[in-house]
Amino acid sequence: MKPSTQRMPSTTRIIGKVAAVTLAFWIMKILATTLGETAGDFLSMTLDLGYYIGFAITFTALAIVLFFQIRAPRYNPALFWLAIVATTTAGTEISDMMDRSFDLGYAWGSVLLVTGLIASLAAWYARARNLAVYPILRRDVEVLFWVAVVFSNSLGTAFGDFLTDNLDLSYLQGALVTAAIIGAVVACHAMTRLNHVLLFWIAFIFTRPFGATFGDLLTKPLEHGGMNLPRGAASLVTLGLLIAVLVISTMSASRTRTELGAVG
Repeated sequence: MKPSTQRMPSTTRIIGKVAAVTLAFWIMKILATTLGETAGDFLSMTLDLGYYIGFAITFTALAIVLFFQIRAPRYNPALFWLAIVATTTAGTEISDMMDRSFDLGYAWGSVLLVTGLIASLAAWYARARNLAVYPILRRDVEVLFWVAVVFSNSLGTAFGDFLTDNLDLSYLQGALVTAAIIGAVVACHAMTRLNHVLLFWIAFIFTRPFGATFGDLLTKPLEHGGMNLPRGAASLVTLGLLIAVLVISTMSASRTRTELGAVG
């Protein structure tokens, strides 16, 4: 992905606010979406708080995390990925509330979320004249980035639930369908000249249902094709894996910068 050419006064310039898009980025994105699915279901179902209270809790947490993320002067790996997890957890509550509380269904819910995503990306493009996510140099663009992330993660949740609830696919089959779409995006990235920013957002959206259906595979009852693991335990295991990949990738990036500095 080519770097952005965003320009702004130096007094409001923000450097390094979004993680570099590497293999580790996509692994952590999938783990974050799995964690968002299991944690969201833990709040609304296991704790029996319901979707409205679950929505209020997750969006309050999301607002607090994004406040600190957007105000931070530079990229903080732990804060950035905490924000991603918060958007995936909130996305789970949005999707489930639209379907089960508002009775819109996943198909109509997906239409509304697609509309919101397109509108947020259009506003982003109108301000920055590009949709490149690395690096993001302006605070207003970063705000639009997070708005698009919330819509895309909510959309991914709704699509994953549409596959399993409306099309009656098993959780494993749903994961395989979304994995095939992600594989097609990877192939297009390597073998075609399709716009890499467009491919990024397609992959970003569909890693959400992949992680969500994997989360459902872990926690749903055996008779529904799941493994019936406790949602709390599944969330803790996924969180541990996410932290491990984050630590390893951060240490590797730090070593690389040190070596490049020594060579320079």
